[in-house]
Amino acid sequence: MGYSVVLLAMGIAPFVLIHVCIIGRTFGIISGRILLQENDDVAISRNGSMTREDIKKLPTYDFNLEERNKSFEMRIIKCVVCLKRLKIGERCKLLPDCNHSFHGECIDSWLIKTRVCPICRTFVNVGRSKS
Repeated sequence: MGYSVVLLAMGIAPFVLIHVCIIGRTFGIISGRILLQENDDVAISRNGSMTREDIKKLPTYDFNLEERNKSFEMRIIKCVVCLKRLKIGERCKLLPDCNHSFHGECIDSWLIKTRVCPICRTFVNVGRSKS
């Protein structure tokens, strides 16, 4: 009986370990997603998120449907972060490398977590100067 319990534990242990690793990565427990310095405006991340200062450098504009092509797809433009339609006059931000648009507040909260476009996964670069 003791031998079968040991074999059972050895068989289950790898699955438990894999489960813990997956859950840990999902919730950022193991990877340590965001480390904040003393000044809350500056966030440093191990997974490549953006600082609040870099996010402020992104191009902003007031959404205006008349300036865009009036095809069916363009009339129902949604912010993929909050899944709500962009309305005329709302403050939006444009990601420079892929030209995707989002509500300003939505993309700000997204980029604090990760530095990639939520649509195409392009790395967001605000043109940092190399010193």
